[in-house]
Amino acid sequence: MTRQEISEFYREHHRRLYNISLRILRDSGEAEEVMQDTLLKFLSAPDGFDSPARVSAWLARTCIRASIDRLRRRQRRNLFLKDYALQEETLSPEEEPDGALPDITQVRKAMDALPEPYRLVLDLVLVEGLDYGEIAALTGKKETTLRSLYARGRCKLIEMLKKI
Repeated sequence: MTRQEISEFYREHHRRLYNISLRILRDSGEAEEVMQDTLLKFLSAPDGFDSPARVSAWLARTCIRASIDRLRRRQRRNLFLKDYALQEETLSPEEEPDGALPDITQVRKAMDALPEPYRLVLDLVLVEGLDYGEIAALTGKKETTLRSLYARGRCKLIEMLKKI
């Protein structure tokens, strides 16, 4: 596609994809990212569409799936942070940390400091939203091993966050 064709394609589809994503995500920034990712994915895909209706349907399906994936990632991140907050509330007064709950950048730094197997499993479960079966297929490890790595990694992460 030429630059002008890409611009026309963008003008033709961007509003619809943005609105689809916005209805799912309820966040304009994330909706715009999903819309752009969907368009880039289409433009980098091999030409295999024989009609505009198929193109439109593919774009809509891809945008919906990407939005749902992003929503799941956000929900898992929020559940993780909420679970962390609940664990903080259950600490005895002498164990309570002085500061507030860590923000997402502190959680990301702590995750980056984890040893590789824990970090990989936590990242795939919490951020990417994969289940243990999918991770097992990707890594070649048993699901029970992955569950154990996840539980240990989560405990190590919580301990690291308590020190912050």
